[in-house]
Amino acid sequence: RELAFLNKGVRIILVDESSDESVDFHFEGGLKSYCEYLNRGKNALHPNPIYLSAEQKENNTILSQMECVLHWTDSYQENIHTYVNNINTIEGGTHLTGLKSSLTRVVNQFAEKFGYLKTLKSQLTGDDVREGLTAILALRIKNPEFQGQTKTKLGNAEVRSWIENYVGDKLSDFFNENPDVVKRVVSKIIDAETARLDAKKARELKRRKTALDFAGLPGK
Repeated sequence: RELAFLNKGVRIILVDESSDESVDFHFEGGLKSYCEYLNRGKNALHPNPIYLSAEQKENNTILSQMECVLHWTDSYQENIHTYVNNINTIEGGTHLTGLKSSLTRVVNQFAEKFGYLKTLKSQLTGDDVREGLTAILALRIKNPEFQGQTKTKLGNAEVRSWIENYVGDKLSDFFNENPDVVKRVVSKIIDAETARLDAKKARELKRRKTALDFAGLPGK
């Protein structure tokens, strides 16, 4: 199923000849279909996933390709999947770092633009920006450098800047063209940040109170 999602239009049929049972995996929507599959049962903050794609060429030869889908929901968990040449990079790598960096930067820019940061008096954290986000990033590159014990972490340094700059530019364009989407997304993120800060204050207040209770001060 995963390979069928990653390779739009490809049909993969598995047949159990002992029982004549078969399964047919075929998704014309590609990563968009994958995103919808992952978001089953969740309420989306915007109707359609944000789809980005790009390729790098040299002398009419494709050196690398990138596809990315972003979809914010009302969930409290982030759900990010990254792939390089159909390999699930479960340990992340430079492509994931670039994606996270661009998301945090762009969302903070628009939060400041719409005046949401005035009440917070601070920048949004990456964790807040990615809360409820379902994202899929799939790369096809020549000579990938895999790291880690299981070889599932991308190490190509040049990939980070490419992903960060391209996703940042295209996401900014999308938000400029769809201000209603960015307002819903940022409002949800602000609520997450506010709840986190309130919880932090409550914890600190309880710690101070507990410390005073055991201070052993005289009654007077």
